[in-house]
Amino acid sequence: MRLDLSGIRMFQDRLLTGETRPAGLAALVHALSVKAPVRQPSAVSDKHIRGSHRDEGGWRLYDKRYWPGETFADHLTFALRHENLDLLVLKRIFRAAPKAEIEAFVRAAPTGVPARRAWFLYELLTGDTLDIADTPNVAAVDLLDDKAYFTGKPRLSKRHRVRDNLLGTKDFAPVIRRTPALAGFTGSDLAAKASDTVGRTGAHVISRAASFLLLADSRASFAIEGESPPRNRLERWGRAVVQAGRHPLTVDEIVRLHGVLIEDNRLIHPGLRPDGVFLGERDHENNPLPEFIGARPGDLDGLMAGLIDANARMREDGLDPVLQAAATAFGFVYVHPFQDGNGRLHRCLIHHVLAERKFTPPGLVFPVSSVMLDRIDDYRTTLQSHSGPLMEFIDWRPTPERNVEVLNDTADLYRYYDCTEEAEFLYGCVKRTVEHDLPHEIDYLRRHDEARRKIMETVEMPDRLADDLLLFIRQNNGTLSKKRREKEFEALTNDEVERIEQVVRDAFDGFENGAHA
Repeated sequence: MRLDLSGIRMFQDRLLTGETRPAGLAALVHALSVKAPVRQPSAVSDKHIRGSHRDEGGWRLYDKRYWPGETFADHLTFALRHENLDLLVLKRIFRAAPKAEIEAFVRAAPTGVPARRAWFLYELLTGDTLDIADTPNVAAVDLLDDKAYFTGKPRLSKRHRVRDNLLGTKDFAPVIRRTPALAGFTGSDLAAKASDTVGRTGAHVISRAASFLLLADSRASFAIEGESPPRNRLERWGRAVVQAGRHPLTVDEIVRLHGVLIEDNRLIHPGLRPDGVFLGERDHENNPLPEFIGARPGDLDGLMAGLIDANARMREDGLDPVLQAAATAFGFVYVHPFQDGNGRLHRCLIHHVLAERKFTPPGLVFPVSSVMLDRIDDYRTTLQSHSGPLMEFIDWRPTPERNVEVLNDTADLYRYYDCTEEAEFLYGCVKRTVEHDLPHEIDYLRRHDEARRKIMETVEMPDRLADDLLLFIRQNNGTLSKKRREKEFEALTNDEVERIEQVVRDAFDGFENGAHA
């Protein structure tokens, strides 16, 4: 089947110059009128390009010698050999192409690697069977190249002689590319660094540090949502977070956590939502102006079951815990299964995976939400870079209740996603908590305890009053303010105050200023 690629100057809001032609997924999506976002479309230049390719104007431009040809088979082969795996786009291409065309592609080279991979993916993703005899006994190939992707343990399909090493299943399958950044992160052994930091610290200090870090994470998780809840609500949510990893991750466990977060459900439906959900603004009549729309309510059971199965497969296959946490937690927030609280639960799932996989030292919670709050623009950009391109392919209408109703089949938009950028972002957050926040909190507590001990050697007073005195001096850059001096600490002599001020300055000399957890 020849593809009509004539006269294409624009593809999904990306301009093509007169000297380039779309190739691979972009060519197939255009020619078959497929409705799916191609996140980094490929084009081939009519000229030579230094090196094999370069990125320009939203395109990956290849040298002229890479032009695959004019047919469906040519461009499918190009996509399988040169482009990032995109299960969503491939599934919709397979659905749009004549079945006979797929069969002809496989029969042309039934033992070839691209043909076997395409054949396996077609039958996995569509659930349909091609009229092709099983592959003869040739050497099996991995579906994903483990030099280019993080992979699961291979499961051989004898029919195709392909080893399925996806991270998930046909019902929910994230993809994480092996970028230089992620290769560096996964090789840095942050879990061992955290364990070593804890091992060199007394149990009493670690216990107090754990409390501070948990409170910091809870506060930040609400702050990201624009909320400042009362202390009892923070503590209730903190108790839920500290239980992370104690129970297997199931839909029922996620619903239980939602019940902890949303204690008063008089105005919120408990459990998976029965209606649409969106994030964005509203017009002057309170009608929705969505920037993101969650999965259809009728798709939630299947998507959540798929997410749970994919998480279990990643755990059983021994995938790096932070990568598993990213795939599960971001997959959850993209589905958005509840009417409210999805963001906080998404961050709680990070803690669940890290604790269950024993990446986090026992009893500790890395304040990942605090780092996300500090990097809020990067966090939002990461979320929007995934969800934004999907909006063009979601047909919706406002409901009488001023909510949204999705009109087309969108389940695959949430089922298949590239989680590379999210994994890089999360690993950066975890790295900061391990290399900065945890040792910083421990250092603070050690200095604090030493200062308080010396304060009480100077003047005998209750622990609470010594802690207050220490805090006031630190807040006032090493001196006790006149107001405090004349009120709570009027009984102290000038000499005592000066000695205590010096104690605090000495104890915190060289300490990195900034709010501790």
